[in-house]
Amino acid sequence: MRPTDKGLQPESGFLESRLEQMPELQSGSMPQYEIIEYSPVIDSANMAPENWMKMARDISANYSRFDGFVILHGTDTMAYTSSVLPFMMPGLGKPVVLTGSQLPLGHFRNDARENLKTAMLFAANTGVPEVCIFFGEVLLRGCRATKISATRLDAFESPNYPALGTAETSLEVFANRLRPAPTPSDSVKIESIRSSEIATFRLFPGMSPEVLQNVLQRPLKALILESYGVGNGPSANRRFLSAIESAHKDGIVLVNCTQCRHGCVSQSEYEVGRSLADAGVVSGRDMTIEATIAKLLYLFSRDLPADKVRSMFGESLVGELTPEQPGSESHDGIPDASDGYSVTIRGTAT
Repeated sequence: MRPTDKGLQPESGFLESRLEQMPELQSGSMPQYEIIEYSPVIDSANMAPENWMKMARDISANYSRFDGFVILHGTDTMAYTSSVLPFMMPGLGKPVVLTGSQLPLGHFRNDARENLKTAMLFAANTGVPEVCIFFGEVLLRGCRATKISATRLDAFESPNYPALGTAETSLEVFANRLRPAPTPSDSVKIESIRSSEIATFRLFPGMSPEVLQNVLQRPLKALILESYGVGNGPSANRRFLSAIESAHKDGIVLVNCTQCRHGCVSQSEYEVGRSLADAGVVSGRDMTIEATIAKLLYLFSRDLPADKVRSMFGESLVGELTPEQPGSESHDGIPDASDGYSVTIRGTAT
């Protein structure tokens, strides 16, 4: 981003010129790197599935040449990109680290330099076989991350899954929190992704069922209900439940995600939550809204029928949710901080 009389705007070539002015990138401890700059350079608010496809294809085309990849990305939609890329690259065995900053690299005071340098070190030296976000000294699983602040330098959080790593006096990775690495390969398969008719609807006291009915019209394929607490809704509102039931019968996929940042949807805990399940709503468990949208985009891009999409929602495909334990909808199975390893940076990687 570069300051202009219209506000901050992306500018072609500006990043590369700034990197050339960072002598620390020439240090023997820093990895060798190449830059691919897209044309046009876009603000992340303009992100679209075709941009995700280009990122994934470029990673695939260069997969055998590099130890890891860093995606420099605006913070507004970074969690959407980090959530969808794991579904697009299910056999990924190398680090793909998204990072950015709250204060642009061109500002005298900024968080961009450290985020960039450390993301490069994580990508080149750790072998983490996942799409991640590095921001504010923590490495987060991409499909578990969400933006929590427009101003704080620790702008991202992984509400329902612990950090994969930290960057303090050394880079530390918590091995037991990582997904199993796939069989080593010189290539990675790319799954296509495309736009789909998906919407979100936030529940609130006094909402109009007529508005919900208007939303639940074809060509809509799926609606994410942002519910109260552990997945509750206004079960006493018959018009609300009738709209949900009718949409379910019409083949629209309805997913229940909590408005709470932390916690898991449990549609069996309260009668008001069970009523949503009885009406055909499936649990989004502890997924972020970004991951829920990404999963729906991925499943609909496979041209799966609605029943199959519903049945796959309780499965953890890329580590996006905590699977339900047998006989329970409890939120458990989260690994602790044991079994970590530190990374000492000695030479150069690519």
